[in-house]
Amino acid sequence: MMRLRIGHLSTMYHTSFILMGTDWFEKAGIEPEWKLFGGGPAIVRAFENNELDIGYIGLPPTMIGIDHGLKIKCIAGGHVEGTVMIATPEFLTLEECRNDQTLFLKQFEGYTIACPPAGSIHDVIIRNYIKETDLENDIDVLNYEWADMIPEAIADGEIKVAVGTPSLAVVAKRYCDSKIVIPPEKLWPDNPSYGIVATSEMIENSPDVLLKFIELHEKASEFIRKDTEEASKLVADTIEIIDANFVNDMYKVSPKYSAGISEAYIGSTMRFVDVLKELGYISKKLEQKDIFDLRFVDEFGL
Repeated sequence: MMRLRIGHLSTMYHTSFILMGTDWFEKAGIEPEWKLFGGGPAIVRAFENNELDIGYIGLPPTMIGIDHGLKIKCIAGGHVEGTVMIATPEFLTLEECRNDQTLFLKQFEGYTIACPPAGSIHDVIIRNYIKETDLENDIDVLNYEWADMIPEAIADGEIKVAVGTPSLAVVAKRYCDSKIVIPPEKLWPDNPSYGIVATSEMIENSPDVLLKFIELHEKASEFIRKDTEEASKLVADTIEIIDANFVNDMYKVSPKYSAGISEAYIGSTMRFVDVLKELGYISKKLEQKDIFDLRFVDEFGL
């Protein structure tokens, strides 16, 4: 059995929870060592400390790590458009503001937007969204090291608006009387909400293991796409603290799951380069070859 150290998040739409709930790894001769983190930047730090072989992570924190000299690359996709904006009922949706970004954001002047960790894809997207309207001095963004703390802040009345994953949207709707005010496809189309990132050492020395992983990752992605109800039951049984209807609702918020790396996925990722540089997260202009290694998805035709 080949041991594989995998960094993952509590994000329930990642295939990690499908793979944890099946025996697919065992049958493939892989012994997974799962390690849970609060956000993408924490996974980057674990890569820096040589604690991981691969990780489930948004591409912006990956790019920040690469800029800092970390030898990692994205070897597979996972999901696109995984950032949503939610707010309490008194606020208007973007659509109700006639899709006027400035008019929409002005209603949050003087408020604080809760967000997963600094450098996460959600953080980069919302800061850029605010910056585009020149309202960065009027709207604060508060980063939470663990995104799971955000619903509690909303329930306690500390926060009225937040950005995060589809999971956050469903939790907030169920327990915090909140609603989606910007759907995933409107914040940043085709954004690489997560991909599979591997160390250069794994890429060069253990390509067969990575190919097996990607094969199972795509199998799990296809399971989510084609048999959503059964996938929801499996994830609910694996996590144990939520029900299948919750998972099913979460999948429906943003339903684009694939291990493939499309041209749109790459193009959206490269749009982040200038934004990350403007926000001060990276120091140089990264190129596609610095971020992606497509040999594995090309082999599968994904």
